[in-house]
Amino acid sequence: MIKKITTVIFIFLSCVVFCQQNDITTSLYESYDQFKEASLDKRRIKHNEIQSLVLKYRSSPDFVVKKVGESIEGRDLNLISIGSGEIDVFLWSQMHGDEPTATQAIFDILNFLKSNSLKIEKEAILANLKLHFLPMLNPDGAEVYQRRNALGIDINRDALRLQSPEGQTLKRVRDSLNAEFGFNLHDQSTYYNAERTEKPATISYLAPAFNYGKDINEVRSNAMKVIVFMNNIIQKYAPGQVGRYNDDFEPRAFGDNIQKWGTSAILIESGGYQNDVEKQEIRKLNYVSILSAIYTIAKGSYKSLALEDYEKIPENDRKLFDLKIANATYNLLGKDYILDIGINRLEVDLENHNDFWYSSRILDQGDLSTYYGYETLDASGFTIVPGKVYPEIVTDSKDIDFPSLLKSGYAYLRVKGISAKELYSPFPIHMISTKYEVPELQIKVGENPTFFLQKDGRLHYAIINGFLFDLSDGNKRIIFNSAFKNAMIYR
Repeated sequence: MIKKITTVIFIFLSCVVFCQQNDITTSLYESYDQFKEASLDKRRIKHNEIQSLVLKYRSSPDFVVKKVGESIEGRDLNLISIGSGEIDVFLWSQMHGDEPTATQAIFDILNFLKSNSLKIEKEAILANLKLHFLPMLNPDGAEVYQRRNALGIDINRDALRLQSPEGQTLKRVRDSLNAEFGFNLHDQSTYYNAERTEKPATISYLAPAFNYGKDINEVRSNAMKVIVFMNNIIQKYAPGQVGRYNDDFEPRAFGDNIQKWGTSAILIESGGYQNDVEKQEIRKLNYVSILSAIYTIAKGSYKSLALEDYEKIPENDRKLFDLKIANATYNLLGKDYILDIGINRLEVDLENHNDFWYSSRILDQGDLSTYYGYETLDASGFTIVPGKVYPEIVTDSKDIDFPSLLKSGYAYLRVKGISAKELYSPFPIHMISTKYEVPELQIKVGENPTFFLQKDGRLHYAIINGFLFDLSDGNKRIIFNSAFKNAMIYR
């Protein structure tokens, strides 16, 4: 009887926490566009772009901005602080140079803290907490949009040896603050899904272990409870799209060691979201959930949450493709086989690392019934057939009727004088040189996914560089894939 009463009380207290938080969370979500830092609207952001923003806070009386270190190539690492409370909260982002989503969200959060909105909640935050932001810990990696720093090492595996100046800075700042909470902000592959579901792991969490035994002390349990709280926030806006990382102890990792050093470490990974290539919706979810978490820390309300709810968050899995073709018929050496085909669109950076193009690949094939796709086509009854080469050589592709070519089964267009500067075809057909010979179609791991799906002698779908096009003649036009960016050039 006592156990039952205790459980009821605990559930009641948990409900109170979330009801109290609901108003601020809703307000943060609905007013987000007021605070979104408009100058950061693409993933490939660089150090000089955030430096101009840092200067804005250096001149504000509410903020303290300190240079706390430099990268290997001499780029400044700055700590931006605000608040007068006794609890220090330390947030750092982009220790991997190609993981910028939270860096953008940090500047959204700073814009909010600088504003006059939600005064009561903001006063509670700043009276109880000191917030410290270190955006873009790896600016050299960000410059060339790569994971590692200029030394070629993963900063997140440098917590023991401390060879990198960036890692040394992170350790020194953590030690000087002795922060009660630390938010370790990352991006993860968009191909992670919440375990045993087709839903992407839009946000994944981890309260890292501090030893091989994965023990849970007060420091780690506080991190877990804040994660439970944040999970409930995300479920409101992206239901079922939260994952939890495996907590095996990694003795070289900063998160694990920061937990060990006495800071409640909360790892947040931004993954994938449908039709959100630049991760702007995920950025918004970071902004809302992190600010809401900061508020629950300021109020201390996270303490009443159920620790066991942490383990209820589904584990991360990696079973997503950009496009999954299921049950297609493929003829090989005169015999028909049924294949599932998993296709990913792989990003290739442009030379200045400001943008990218896609070179897609077949990642897997066979029985993929335990895998999922952001886009899935059941091709039962459809046969895979190769794309044809358009018989004429063209010099100007501006007047080409691409929908008609696709409907006629053409996947390749011979173009005279393709410039060496052209890296990809902006049209939904591959451009090939006058001498290029298109190889025989092979459905094979590693190959570019370009083929058609035919049924009853009629083409229904085209797959060009991993993008799916519906060739149905409703309204006598092709329903183009809105995600299409480019096809290939073959010389």
